[in-house]
Amino acid sequence: MPLAVGCRARPGKSRDNRTGSWRVFKPLFDHGKCSKCGMCQTLCPEGCVHEDGEGFFDPDYTYCKGCGLCAAECPKEAVTMKQEEK
Repeated sequence: MPLAVGCRARPGKSRDNRTGSWRVFKPLFDHGKCSKCGMCQTLCPEGCVHEDGEGFFDPDYTYCKGCGLCAAECPKEAVTMKQEEK
């Protein structure tokens, strides 16, 4: 019997799959350094970075995969990646 070609896991975004439990590194947001530019929210591939009432940004760790894109692209270096402790 030949193997099926394609994806073996159900496709979807982390909103459907709650991929936060897969994370190895977690982003930590420093509001003291943040310029509120929104780059982290704009570039997050899973859309899990949200703006609070004061204009600062924080991730929803239930859906954050820890890809590090927010940290890599933050112009003020206000996001750092820390190894997850489980």
